[in-house]
Amino acid sequence: MTLIGRTRERGVETLTLDSPHNRNALSAALVGDLAAALTDAGEDTGVRAVVLTHTGTTFSAGADLRDPPDPDTLVGLFRQIAEVPKPVVARVTGHVRAGGLGLLAACDISAASHQATFAFTEVRIGVAPAVISLTLLPRTDPRALARYYLTGERFDAAEAARTGLVTAAGDDVDAVLAPVLDGVRRASPQGLAETKRLLTARVLEAFDRDAAGLTALSARLFASPQAREGMTAFLERRDPEWVV
Repeated sequence: MTLIGRTRERGVETLTLDSPHNRNALSAALVGDLAAALTDAGEDTGVRAVVLTHTGTTFSAGADLRDPPDPDTLVGLFRQIAEVPKPVVARVTGHVRAGGLGLLAACDISAASHQATFAFTEVRIGVAPAVISLTLLPRTDPRALARYYLTGERFDAAEAARTGLVTAAGDDVDAVLAPVLDGVRRASPQGLAETKRLLTARVLEAFDRDAAGLTALSARLFASPQAREGMTAFLERRDPEWVV
């Protein structure tokens, strides 16, 4: 059974993260299904753009601690979103945490409703937002990232828009996206592909330069004693031992 729903309307392919049992966490299975769906959409000449959205109240809770994807596979998914020759547009009406923010930042355009909340929770379980920095650092305000990376604080959709994490926020996310989708439907496939190539050049440079080092950092941190304590505390719904 696939964890990705697919619908199409007037050239826009909507891919829906549909793993409610773990709040759309980035499990090995979900990452694999999403990569396959993106490949199909990228090769389909009937698809002008892709909308990435979700079921339930959570866009993505981040990496699935019980069934984590291989770090190289997660890097490959983020790069695939940047390289697919069609705009990928995120539609967010729920919460986004940790690795889910890397997925969000990989998208070319994103809109969030005011029900959405965001947090980089990695520091609170003893790791760092390593791999997701490949998409976040080139696109998001560095001073804001310094605060939210280091504290794990939760912030709202208006702040996400102010810092460049999302393109726009509003009460009705579909109203926010309506002119965006109208625009891509009016654009030529060649124009979209070549313009996206211009826009993602810096992001892909970061992949070429930093992916191996950040993947190694992620693996080292997740294997550490502090990460084991942090993940155990999270799963047991208690504070980790370092909280003062």
